[in-house]
Amino acid sequence: DVCSSDLLLGSVSDGDIRRALIKGAEMSNPVDRAMNTECIFSVGELPEKKILQICKTKSIRFLPLTKSDRRIINVIDVDKFVDIVPVEAMIMAGGEGRRLRPLTEKIPKPLLPIGDKTIIEHNIDRLAKFGITRIRISLNYLGQMIRDKVGDGASGNASIEYIIEKKPLGTAGGVRIVQDWKTDAILVMNSDILTDMDYSDFYSDFIKSGADIAIAATSYVIDVPYAVLETNNANHVKAMAEKPSYTYYSNGGIYLMKKEILNYIPENCFYDMTDLIQSVMNSGHIVISYPIRGYWIDIGKM
Repeated sequence: DVCSSDLLLGSVSDGDIRRALIKGAEMSNPVDRAMNTECIFSVGELPEKKILQICKTKSIRFLPLTKSDRRIINVIDVDKFVDIVPVEAMIMAGGEGRRLRPLTEKIPKPLLPIGDKTIIEHNIDRLAKFGITRIRISLNYLGQMIRDKVGDGASGNASIEYIIEKKPLGTAGGVRIVQDWKTDAILVMNSDILTDMDYSDFYSDFIKSGADIAIAATSYVIDVPYAVLETNNANHVKAMAEKPSYTYYSNGGIYLMKKEILNYIPENCFYDMTDLIQSVMNSGHIVISYPIRGYWIDIGKM
């Protein structure tokens, strides 16, 4: 009965077991022979981000979060988190992946394997590493296959819900379907990218800027193999650059936005993120770019 009530009784580490054995305990003894009943726990009032910072400062590896009656809400495993970013996420996984055919004729693009995991599982695991564990996945093309493969996310310490698009809604339309976003900011990302970007730094930059939308941007370098001439209207050469490189920043398919920005997305209508961003800028809101400093690749074509 006690076990089924999720009541915190204590903790047991390998050190606790060794000390109990030295004092004469047997491996067949009840666990309370080795259990530490004075273990550290937190009554879940502090934000999880703050709790994680305290755990790292005090070298606490596991920390139970409980209600006031010591019933367990969650257990923070510090080793599994880089940080805890207070956002919920939407992964857009409804596209057909036509540029990757024939690979995507019978398998949706998010389920194509990269190493020992699918593309979408890599993305979920990366989000969860930053404490972004409440995730929605927007589905359309071969969506049931994604649902069957990914499940409810419990195996990866995430909570996953599915949004079914009865018709294609673009890269922003599916976000509008959700009515119960709990966080003030929402992360939206395409399902066909691989990245090791720092979501904590992305969020921090977004908050400090006071922006309404932040676009993660990847650099695109063009190396011109010839000397480039700068001329005036009379074709007089004003300057010459020898084999210059030009760097441009492109949309990386990952966005942070304030929850109220969702009101700009029309309901049940095909609407892309580019449409939303243009509408938001036209209304005088602030949109910033955030440079992805790590690895990023778009899995869009052969």
